Amino acid sequence: MAKYGYTGAKPTQSSSANTGVFGVNDVVELLNKGKYKLQLFDLEYLVIAGGGGGGSGSEEPCREGGSGGGAGGYRNSYASETSGGNSSTETPITITPGTSYTLTVGAGGSGAGGGASNGGNGSSSVFSTITSTGGGKGARDNQSGFAGGSGSGGGANGGSGGSGTASQGKNGGASACSAAGGGGGASANGVNATDSNGGAGGAGLSSSITGSSVTRAGGGGGGAYASGGAGGSGGGGTGRSSAGTANTGGGGGGQRSSSAYNGGSGVVILRYPNTRTVTVGVGLTSSTATDGDYKVTTFTEGTDTISFS
Repeated sequence: MAKYGYTGAKPTQSSSANTGVFGVNDVVELLNKGKYKLQLFDLEYLVIAGGGGGGSGSEEPCREGGSGGGAGGYRNSYASETSGGNSSTETPITITPGTSYTLTVGAGGSGAGGGASNGGNGSSSVFSTITSTGGGKGARDNQSGFAGGSGSGGGANGGSGGSGTASQGKNGGASACSAAGGGGGASANGVNATDSNGGAGGAGLSSSITGSSVTRAGGGGGGAYASGGAGGSGGGGTGRSSAGTANTGGGGGGQRSSSAYNGGSGVVILRYPNTRTVTVGVGLTSSTATDGDYKVTTFTEGTDTISFS
């Protein structure tokens, strides 16, 4: 007789799977000895960081405009969709049931206060080994843009935009005399300012990881003496007008010389087989829906750990 009893074909084990029908007592004994192989599975993700807050200018001639904030870094492993900076789809993560994974949804950066000042960087979003970098903070007048997941625009009379992070986002746009550049988006650079009109924010990217196509991670429009730049598609705030949209990682709109606009918070979306169940720590806000043979869990706020069974 075999060491472990069995019914039907003799059960076997590989490095990652158990095949055949094991008796209940045998499973318990194998688990206690750490020899029962857990069933690993692949999980697809979309991890977007918080967008940078817009900058503000002064009322001095040729310095009237803070730049748009850069969009939060964008990393995507779903299907064959494009990831940030128009890079190739990333590789899904292999999940071990019962293992705890860290997850953080990055907050949007704060908009600049009144007068000439920089905005705040967006906060990074994290899932397991995947980190998306927060969007670059909007620049004040007379200052170049800042680096981030996507870079912010240059402040009025300040020169070039900030750099985006490779495979996460694009660069910010350059400034003009009395206008600031737009923040970079996930798929396009921020637009350069012209004369007294702020540059538009760079466009974001669309994903159907939830089952419906949604565009996220647009850059914020630049502030200006005349007209603020349009927000980039995907939640970017409009210059002199609006904040980045929550849970898109959109950059905040820049301002002329008063308080600027916050960047939008990020989001983490996970897609996995519907035979699996996720356990979510109390520090996270989430919701789960079903799309065919898959579950999709969307995390909109907080930090904690999650696990799967």
